[in-house]
Amino acid sequence: MTPTEEIIIVFTHVPNRHCAEQIAQTLLTEKLAACVNISSPVTSIYQWQGQIERAEEIGLTIKTSRKVYAACETKLRMLHPYELPEIVGIHVDVGLPAYLAWVAAETKGAGVNR
Repeated sequence: MTPTEEIIIVFTHVPNRHCAEQIAQTLLTEKLAACVNISSPVTSIYQWQGQIERAEEIGLTIKTSRKVYAACETKLRMLHPYELPEIVGIHVDVGLPAYLAWVAAETKGAGVNR
């Protein structure tokens, strides 16, 4: 498998910065992510239970690998405060080879620091 086939970028949004930082710290400590970017607040407008809702949320962009994605998703569901959290991932098609290798290397020891 080439480095580009191994890397997945995961997106989720949470209600506040504290929650975002807690999730990021846990994913990094457990080596389920190599890097987590925490964004500025965004406004989300969405359908929920028959109503149009509006919320200020903090976005997380999580760099992980295919081999630990399932564990990363499980941990996100466990830590996420929403009933139905947005957890979506995309495979990386192209990227700086050294960066992709770094992401893969940083998630190789998943579970070591649990």
